Amino acid sequence: MSRTILLALGAMLAATPATAQMDHSAHGGHDGHEPTAAPAQMDHSAHGAHGGHEPAAAPAQMDHSAHGAHGGHEPAAASAPSADPHAGHHMHGASGTDPVPAGEAPPPATDWAADAIFPAARMKAVRESMIAEHGGASFSQIMFNIAEVAPRRGADRYRWDGEGWFGGDINRLVVKSEGEGGFGRKLETAEAQILYSRALDAYWNLQAGARQDFGEGPSRSYATIGVEGLAPYWFEVEGALFLSDKGRLFGRIEAYYDQRLTQTLVLQPRIEANLSAQRAPAERLGAGLTDIELGLRLRYEITRELAPYVGVSHERRVGRSARLARAAGDAPRSTAFIAGVRFWL
Repeated sequence: MSRTILLALGAMLAATPATAQMDHSAHGGHDGHEPTAAPAQMDHSAHGAHGGHEPAAAPAQMDHSAHGAHGGHEPAAASAPSADPHAGHHMHGASGTDPVPAGEAPPPATDWAADAIFPAARMKAVRESMIAEHGGASFSQIMFNIAEVAPRRGADRYRWDGEGWFGGDINRLVVKSEGEGGFGRKLETAEAQILYSRALDAYWNLQAGARQDFGEGPSRSYATIGVEGLAPYWFEVEGALFLSDKGRLFGRIEAYYDQRLTQTLVLQPRIEANLSAQRAPAERLGAGLTDIELGLRLRYEITRELAPYVGVSHERRVGRSARLARAAGDAPRSTAFIAGVRFWL
């Protein structure tokens, strides 16, 4: 019989863990007892099937609504779970990273690695040549966009318009010249400019310097400032202001465009306008727009450096300048066929 009692006690002890997961919904109030904390999710996997009863789905959180009131104890309000997995953790000052002390830069190089293999004097010359070929070199160009003759009644005329420059990509010395006259006669009008040119960006240059007029007309000296560059749609544009030694201000703007028809044929429309801030009767100039020229030239490029052309040019004085020209016996407008050569070297 004692063996039977021992077996019964063992069975009761084995069943004790299962009672820890019993449903307390039917329990009455327990005065003076602290309720055991309920697990976050109740596991019913160990429960057996109850005859005649459908097992209820386990709630996400244990429902204590059916629990009886525990005397003398107020149920704690359920708090919403934090979305931050690190909620409640505290940052410890000891876990911060101390600032890394500044290091020391390597000392500047005192020699060139190639000098240890090749003669130092020879490598110095090679380095200077390399620097010159990659942006430090100076270049030069001479280009005449217009060098032409114009057959006219009474006397054929000639005309030129060109420039030359020397320097690098940023700073250049520029010399410009233009003029016209008649064959067998004295030079009528001509000018020369010497300018310092400074690149503003990849397309535009700022130019400043001096201009000198010579020929049959009055000899004048001017201070000059202007811009020259490539406008959108590949228009070559040049504009300048001239302040004479007499205090008179003049302006000029010109533009042309090279329209390539074939690999060797290029059509160039060109426009030039001159302006005056005041009247200059000695030069037969009125205030404002004084004259305008329109030209159209078709050239054949034998090479890029040499291209003969033919075309037409129309010149016209406007406003008071036209009236002063008529008073002096000159025609205020003229149109001429032209032939010339465009070249650069």
